[in-house]
Amino acid sequence: MLRRFFHKEITEAGCDEAGRGCLAGPVFAAAVILPKGFFHPLLNDSKQLTEEERYFLRPIIQQKAIAWAFAQVTPKMIDKINILKASILAMHKALDQLHERPFHIIVDGNRFKKYRRIPHQCIIDGDATYTSIAAASILAKTYRDDYMVKLHVKFPHYNWKQNKGYATKEHREVVSVRGTCIHHRQTFNMLKPEFAETEILDLLPAGVGMPVEEEFRATTQSLNGIPDMMPDSIGHQSGGIL
Repeated sequence: MLRRFFHKEITEAGCDEAGRGCLAGPVFAAAVILPKGFFHPLLNDSKQLTEEERYFLRPIIQQKAIAWAFAQVTPKMIDKINILKASILAMHKALDQLHERPFHIIVDGNRFKKYRRIPHQCIIDGDATYTSIAAASILAKTYRDDYMVKLHVKFPHYNWKQNKGYATKEHREVVSVRGTCIHHRQTFNMLKPEFAETEILDLLPAGVGMPVEEEFRATTQSLNGIPDMMPDSIGHQSGGIL
């Protein structure tokens, strides 16, 4: 059973990302603040759920959450600052959009950069341990999947509605024949088999840090002819793009 909180007495946000190991598409992140008493028997790490279960839980999370938000960082920015920095940046952007400020942040994984002056805790397998991180993993995953299905309409040969941009054998074979497009991450090895989580760090240059302040303030990117897939405001969130 998932734990309901890391700190019992203070407002706490859980953060997670989706799409870190993909060859194409943005990396998405979500931040969720849940009531301390929130419980749902189906809630778990998004990777342990079926697609149907994830989409069943999404409106429940959105309705019950005190605050929730998601954000994305584009492939162009991923290529500029690397995927680890982009994943953390997406989480920062999601936290920026919460209408209630948390006093503590719990993050899935072992890498994060301090957000403002709010203390945080990195938790390996946090999405399978704490409810708020699990909820964030579901929002990040489902909204990113929605986005990739929309991109599939203009780029059907990559079959993104099925593989969601991940390095499947089929996806890599199409890239080997037809090449990449504007939504691929050009700094990634397109012909390498599907990434293991531990392999992602091998893609990063030495001295991994965070983008300089100017990069955090970088101008919002257009989607090269793809309309914004997310309304500016849904409930307590907005789908920020960078």
